[in-house]
Amino acid sequence: MAEERYYATGKRKTAVARVWMVPGSGKIIINKKPLMEYLVRESDRLHLVEPLKVTDTADKFDVNVNVKGGGIFGQAGAIRHGISRVLVISNPEFRGILKKHGFLTRDSRMKERKKYGRLGARARYQYSKR
Repeated sequence: MAEERYYATGKRKTAVARVWMVPGSGKIIINKKPLMEYLVRESDRLHLVEPLKVTDTADKFDVNVNVKGGGIFGQAGAIRHGISRVLVISNPEFRGILKKHGFLTRDSRMKERKKYGRLGARARYQYSKR
């Protein structure tokens, strides 16, 4: 009999995380590296494991993640979104808790595009009177 294995995708900005979860001891592997090695900042690690702490499943599942695109914080947000979705698939009773904390909502904020005749999205070139 095959062991239970859950899968979901999480997104944030341009980062996409593919998350697999299996019952285990609580190991988190990101792009074939341990969590501590991949995410150096403590704030990123805390941000990522919030859904596991809220549902009290931090030591019940092993999480394997493949993430690409974006920066480190965007990737951490994508992984958090993916973990939240996987938890709902594994146990639908978690939906209410995760929804209340806002973990199931995809953060849709993206970088605004640069406009022509401007320095950036909204910044203008300096005006010279003389």
